[in-house]
Amino acid sequence: MILIAVLIKRMNTIYGYWRCSTDAQDQERQIRSLTDAGCEVVVGDFITGTSNYGERQELSKLLENIQDNDLLILDELSRLGRTMVTMLVEVNKLLEKGVKIRTLDGRLDTTTMNKEIINLIVGVMGYSAEMELNNIRRRTAEGRAVAISRGVKMGRKRSFSQHQEEEIKHMRKAQRGYGSIAKSLGMSKSTVQRFCVGEGI
Repeated sequence: MILIAVLIKRMNTIYGYWRCSTDAQDQERQIRSLTDAGCEVVVGDFITGTSNYGERQELSKLLENIQDNDLLILDELSRLGRTMVTMLVEVNKLLEKGVKIRTLDGRLDTTTMNKEIINLIVGVMGYSAEMELNNIRRRTAEGRAVAISRGVKMGRKRSFSQHQEEEIKHMRKAQRGYGSIAKSLGMSKSTVQRFCVGEGI
């Protein structure tokens, strides 16, 4: 009887997977939503949506452990990938394994849909996610180009003051090395070197 009970529990495990890039608030929101939805095992990755599956360590482990009749709940299907092909491939792998999939945005629930409808929905959602990603990239590139045309310097902001900049220039003119300057100003050698190379000194 104990063995039967264990097997039944194993076949009906509800998994939740979250993914976000860097926003801790988004992570907490997804975890809370997945827990409220009844997920018994909740895992996730801090990684971009365009990353390779092999780089998503927690998702890789989940896909290895999940079994027939288990349920995978996602905040939305784009947590699995941002392209139509990726979504279709991964969803089909899970379905072939006997895994059920449900998204909290209400767009997909394989427990109530036939395979043809599932493939249609996944294809449309994948296409939408891919177009959204392309639009974000395009807007970012356009914004960057406009900023550069206005003289805005792109890249990481400097982590030191105007006074420190002048001190670095003065020390470089006095033939001080990067390491010596860094030690004097309490900076890293790479920071000083990057500034000097950027200023051509």
